[in-house]
Amino acid sequence: MPRRRILFIRLSQFKIFLKKILIACVFVSALAFMMLSKADTYVLDKAGGTVSMILNPIIQVMQIPARIVYFGYEKVRDISMVYSQNAKLKEESKKILVLQNRVRTLEAENKILAQMLEYDILPEASYITAKVVAEEGDGFSHSLIVYIGDNKNVSKNQIVLGNESVVGRIEDINGRYARVILLTDISSKIPVIVERNRERAILSGDNTLYPKLLYTALNADIKKGDNIVTSGVAGIFPAGLPVGVVNKIVKNKIDVIPISDIERLEFVKIVDYGVYSDVMNFSQEIKGK
Repeated sequence: MPRRRILFIRLSQFKIFLKKILIACVFVSALAFMMLSKADTYVLDKAGGTVSMILNPIIQVMQIPARIVYFGYEKVRDISMVYSQNAKLKEESKKILVLQNRVRTLEAENKILAQMLEYDILPEASYITAKVVAEEGDGFSHSLIVYIGDNKNVSKNQIVLGNESVVGRIEDINGRYARVILLTDISSKIPVIVERNRERAILSGDNTLYPKLLYTALNADIKKGDNIVTSGVAGIFPAGLPVGVVNKIVKNKIDVIPISDIERLEFVKIVDYGVYSDVMNFSQEIKGK
């Protein structure tokens, strides 16, 4: 018992001693921080600069392995991307070669058939670009006035294209200006066909944004989204020119939305396919006989 009591007394004294040391350390630390806060900032800045000068080279050296690993990773990723893109390009190149061979075969067959049939290819179209200077859009007509300058090759009934699709035809010429009747005009009537199944119809304007398909067969298979192109009937428009897309079918009314945005035309192409004049001359010769 006496030994245990002596040991307990010594431990309590040791704890008191530790508390005193801790209090002294806290006091010294606080005093040191107070002195540092009042110390000259120039000395501290200089010391910090010295430390940074010593540590910066060490940090730079330590970053070298990380930079090497990152650089290697980027290169490996770039190489893998190049390999994958190269594989895709090879596949596309094979497809293109197959298509080229098919096209060459079809061209050769076409030439042979043309020679056998003694078929003469239509002359290439010529065109001029004209600027839209005025619009006429009301309840009675939908037309444009375009500037043609001194061009003498523009004539009545020539085809007018917007974004590579039909927007109308030349109705009248007055000096350096020409009047274009648009697809949406009530006097516009264009022979067309449905590209999918060759169903024939007449595209007629009604002074709205959506011209109508008229004179279609009662059992005509026409669906929303069908492409409408010129049929070549009557000789004014050559066959196959894009015109519009079937927009809505309600009972017997079939609305077509023109491919070109007719309301925002700034420039148009006046195209001469050499078809209309030849057909008209031919028909007049037949009538004369």
